[in-house]
Amino acid sequence: MKAKMKSKTKKILVLSVMIVLLVTTGVLNFVLNDKLNGSNGTGSPIVDNSVTQTFFVAARSDRQTTRESEFLYLDAIMKSENSSASAKTEAEQQKMLLVKRMEQELSLETMIKGKGFEDAIVTIGDGGVNVVICKADLTEEQANQVLALVVSEMKCKPATVKVIPYA
Repeated sequence: MKAKMKSKTKKILVLSVMIVLLVTTGVLNFVLNDKLNGSNGTGSPIVDNSVTQTFFVAARSDRQTTRESEFLYLDAIMKSENSSASAKTEAEQQKMLLVKRMEQELSLETMIKGKGFEDAIVTIGDGGVNVVICKADLTEEQANQVLALVVSEMKCKPATVKVIPYA
């Protein structure tokens, strides 16, 4: 009976944390969208550079919130008494993959900024790598420079990398 209560308590705790994260994401989305739509609380419009920076801040925040939810979910599987050994092993492997991807994303973003770009967001998924560059008029040469960097670091095929200009 006590094991059942502990299991229910854990499930309620995990669900509560996920709801808090969801609400936090909603509030951040509302606040950042308000800024993107031209209001900064003073009634004066935001300049384009601030909107661009807000995009990159929002993208990083969304990515972080999603990752935190994934970690909570995987931790819950690994700690659950009801999870099979194979489910726990799979959850641990997925968690390690997420950590590796996070490190690679941060490393690539830093290297891209080191190449002279103002900002970049890198997202690594099972289907490939997406790179959003803070530069509206990205030349083919610059896009190829970023592509070569990602392919070199990730040891992936160029067809799995998307370089997307943003400004």
